[in-house]
Amino acid sequence: MSDETLIEFRDICKSFPGVQALDHVSLSIKRGEIHAIVGQNGAGKSTLMKIAAGLYQPDSGQIILNGQLVEIRSASEALSMGIAMVPQELNLVPEMTVAENILLGIEPRRALGVVDRKSLHRKAQHILDSLNVDIELGAKLRQLSVAERQMVQIARAIGFDCHILIMDEPTAPLSEREKNALFSRIRRLQEGGTTILYISHRMQ
Repeated sequence: MSDETLIEFRDICKSFPGVQALDHVSLSIKRGEIHAIVGQNGAGKSTLMKIAAGLYQPDSGQIILNGQLVEIRSASEALSMGIAMVPQELNLVPEMTVAENILLGIEPRRALGVVDRKSLHRKAQHILDSLNVDIELGAKLRQLSVAERQMVQIARAIGFDCHILIMDEPTAPLSEREKNALFSRIRRLQEGGTTILYISHRMQ
């Protein structure tokens, strides 16, 4: 793990009607760190991370990324900055294949915009291999278990070449064995230099 600060939140405030979700929150995350954001439901964990992922805008405060003051105004801007979020509710397409879901929106294309299926499968397989995950690329998402869908969602985030991966309660639908497998994959990502921000209300 590096001593270099990758992302820093300074005095972040965010309110919703009748609720002060974040009140001058400051937090510094180092490069290559697995950082748990842990607290009870309603503590503001997901709100802060959704600000990092461009899903919410802060009322006030600053975000420093790689030493530069940034404004993250949308999820696509966050992705362009190397920040991806695996939400609690998976946002995948059940009727599409595993490979198609992993590279949805960033499909390799040939002339006239035709999707390069061979390249699509090669890239998707490379991402799954990096996670040490064995899932059939041609399988429809609806055919997979909840744990397998979770891994496809993580693989999709990695497909955007993210440097910061935010995971919102990723173990909630998983068995004990699947949780342990996920934790080993998280360690593998860290070893590759990815910073993991892990949201949980499970205090133990």
